[in-house]
Amino acid sequence: MPFHKKSNVLFLLLIVSLLGSACRSVKTVDFKTPVDTTTKTIAYQEKKTYQLDKVSVFASNEFDGARLNGFEFLNDSTAIALIEPENQPINHSAYYAFKIWSKTDKPFYVQLKYPENHEHRYPPKIKKGAKWSLLDDEFVKKEGKSAILKLNLSKVPLTVAAQEIQSSTHVKNWYTQLVKGKEDFVRLSTIGKSIQGRDIPVLDIYRGEKKNKDLVILLTRQHPPEVTGYYAYQYFMETLLNDELTDDFFNKYRVLSFPIVNPDGVDLGHWRHNAGGIDTNRDWSKYNQKEIKQVVSFIEKQLKKDKTRIVLGLDFHSTYHDVFYTNKIRNNTTIPNFIDDWFAALERNIDGYKVNEKAGNSTKPVSKGWFLYGHNAVGITYEIGDTTPK
Repeated sequence: MPFHKKSNVLFLLLIVSLLGSACRSVKTVDFKTPVDTTTKTIAYQEKKTYQLDKVSVFASNEFDGARLNGFEFLNDSTAIALIEPENQPINHSAYYAFKIWSKTDKPFYVQLKYPENHEHRYPPKIKKGAKWSLLDDEFVKKEGKSAILKLNLSKVPLTVAAQEIQSSTHVKNWYTQLVKGKEDFVRLSTIGKSIQGRDIPVLDIYRGEKKNKDLVILLTRQHPPEVTGYYAYQYFMETLLNDELTDDFFNKYRVLSFPIVNPDGVDLGHWRHNAGGIDTNRDWSKYNQKEIKQVVSFIEKQLKKDKTRIVLGLDFHSTYHDVFYTNKIRNNTTIPNFIDDWFAALERNIDGYKVNEKAGNSTKPVSKGWFLYGHNAVGITYEIGDTTPK
């Protein structure tokens, strides 16, 4: 083939390739306050078992969801646990999780040491054997922005953590059990892999034909330590799949439910970010992070293929207290009266319950803003308190 003809063919193939890539890209959504979500370097904690020979005490971070960056001898009764975030800047809520034991039974103190400008947020939970419990206040002494924990050690490892450990394996065990016997209307699949190759699962739930069914999107575990939000998501899903109204609901609606959006951050014991060093709940605009891009791509594909729309998006998180973050813009959205009707029903049906709503249109690229600005749908971030009872 003459050179100029070969060049033209190659050029044509390049154009087709570029056009194909453009067709496969997803629609970005603009926000008033953009956030740079390009990948940033993270600092990995060294996985090891620390040994304090002078007192025969050991501490380990060799499990998924652990966060312990150092363990140092202070005196015969106390050690310092160094807790560092995956990178900076980051929220001030320090997350910690480690196992600790000793050669002999004895009380022992552990001082949690955080970087400057970070503070103790999460009341410590402990697990010995299979059961988690809250460490009694009498064994926790606040020291400025840090804390000193009094622990009763033995040869049996004691797990100490800011929140109960719910790794990607725990999550998988839960949703695998959840869908058993419901395979006729719950379809479990993986939409892709995280940065480090962990599964990003989805539960695709509907009865009959999926075409033209309005979509409800459920999300959780964007922020690794926010376990109470994940528990609310669990109970929400269990109720949804076992309620007597299920058949009627799923004949009309289709639910896409994502039980762990940031599996890398969860298993790495991150304070907030994914393996790309980014808060995934600030990436709902340009989708620079693999996890959000795949979630958005999957949703957009369903919308196009099945000629449908999103009517509601619920994102389950945790914070200091229970709160519903909503968008003020409601007129002309897919279901403009949903929020008022839902909150009124909650207060009507739960004795003494008062909804704590914080309404404000999303300015940063968070999921509830993506639902509103990208799809004219109702978007809600449901935050559960750190110590809200299950």
